[in-house]
Amino acid sequence: MKTITVYHNKGGVGKTTTVVNLAAALTQRDKRVLIIDLDSQANTTFATGLIKFEDEIFDDIKDRNVLQVLTSEELYPISEVVRKSTYTRPEVDVVPAHLDLMNAEKDLLNIEYSRLLLRSKLEAVADDYDIVIIDTPPSLNLYARIAIITADYLIIPSDLKPFANQGLNNVKNFIKSQNVFRKQMMREPIKILGVLPSKISTNNKFVESTLKKRIETIQDRYNLPVFETVIYDREDLAKCAEQTVNLGMMDAPDPRSIFEFRPDSKAASEFHHLAEEVLEKIGLR
Repeated sequence: MKTITVYHNKGGVGKTTTVVNLAAALTQRDKRVLIIDLDSQANTTFATGLIKFEDEIFDDIKDRNVLQVLTSEELYPISEVVRKSTYTRPEVDVVPAHLDLMNAEKDLLNIEYSRLLLRSKLEAVADDYDIVIIDTPPSLNLYARIAIITADYLIIPSDLKPFANQGLNNVKNFIKSQNVFRKQMMREPIKILGVLPSKISTNNKFVESTLKKRIETIQDRYNLPVFETVIYDREDLAKCAEQTVNLGMMDAPDPRSIFEFRPDSKAASEFHHLAEEVLEKIGLR
């Protein structure tokens, strides 16, 4: 089982889009995939169709989500918390997040083993999945630390805009500090698969000139590898996450992967290429 964290400390760079559609692309290659949402905003939980209503009356995630996984050493194994998501076919297993994560961080900081519980509980399901993908908050908080400590590999989505590029120094320093903790656990440093250009403008002039320069900047100034695949900012990617289904008196969110929404689109092709590149980098191709 290979575990991949998707992280950048800047928001709005396409983390959730990357997680849900990369997972979908991998399932189409007969990989058994588990998504873990470690972001209190629960965007990935929403994007995989597990949040149907915002009303607390319909909240069936509150008492069975990633927070419980992180707070109990003996209770709430992955197998009891995981949900089946049909946002894509074949389906994907998801450990959902909940807004309660935001208020629980302070308490978890006082639980020394909380940083290690996720990795420990994943070991119990190592034979059930080929790939685990962890979504993270756009911050340097405890949940981001847990994700870096747990994973084997790291993908850093970035829109390559100056502010996101400047944030790469923070990302590198954050990873360095977590690698110290990994060393104490007798684990190798997390392997950076690369910066993934995402939410990239499709403007011809930008693609032909500016994009190349920004990629070179990441390689030269920040000494980070860059994926060959580029995920462009396409309308289809936004629309597939906005799908709804009519439930009588109301419409409920019914997000789709790009492969369910527009399987022949350019966006779908880009995520197919990303899946192939990821599989090659982690030795599963």
